[in-house]
Amino acid sequence: MIDRSVARQRFSRAAASYAGASRLEAEIGARLLERLDYVKLQPRRVLDLGCGPAREARALAARFPGAQLLLLDFALPMLRLARPARGLLARFTAAPAAAAVCGDIERLPLADASLDLVFSNMALHWAPQPLAVLREVHRALASGGLFTFSTLGPDTLKELRAAAGAPRVHAFRDMHDLGDMLLEAGFSAPVMDMEQLTLVYADPASLLADLRASGQTCALETRGRGLSGRAFGASLRTGLARQQRDGRLPVSFEVVYGHAWKSAPQRAADGRAVVRFQRRAAGK
Repeated sequence: MIDRSVARQRFSRAAASYAGASRLEAEIGARLLERLDYVKLQPRRVLDLGCGPAREARALAARFPGAQLLLLDFALPMLRLARPARGLLARFTAAPAAAAVCGDIERLPLADASLDLVFSNMALHWAPQPLAVLREVHRALASGGLFTFSTLGPDTLKELRAAAGAPRVHAFRDMHDLGDMLLEAGFSAPVMDMEQLTLVYADPASLLADLRASGQTCALETRGRGLSGRAFGASLRTGLARQQRDGRLPVSFEVVYGHAWKSAPQRAADGRAVVRFQRRAAGK
């Protein structure tokens, strides 16, 4: 289980260095945005969930110039770096200004049915209870709203896990488990897919430096509270060095993508079935 307070501290401290050390997140964010090309949606309000410094905010604002953009992250220093600027054309529209909210993705400070699109890039795996996040997203989405996200799968950082030991490296949810959670949270027609990526580092020190600079170090509740010591550090670097190929260290990342819709409710709050009638056109 992830300790959310420790994770918040990690990302808060790494706010200034995050952008330069999170190249994978930047690439996956661009790929997740491209997937919106195949979606027909004109949202009134868009949430960038777990936005960090809101790297995708400008692209979201440009794609949906008439929508209000909300940015939410649990690390306030990250939000202070967010620049949700809009293009010149959007400044002359009636679109509301973007708003930044510091909050917990498991307890969204948003009203029921207040969103039409929730976009989340590489944030879900930092939630102690992913199902709680999915239920909150479902609650906050209006009927016909879309949740689209990317996250990490179980083969991520397997080289680091082999060198450091499983208790020191986060475990990540399987794609099929996430699909089941979407259904349990009330979403309809979830679509999941996955790709394996490999980042090549010059040496173990480069990998470890990127993880520290991006705030992505161990935040498990079961982590050791004392200093790991020089012996562990040396052992870790040695274990990673053994996995080098041709003088380089390949590191695996399993990237999971998903999207799902919130369908219209089938039952009212009191349990009665909802029946919808469509007015026929005159003369038919």
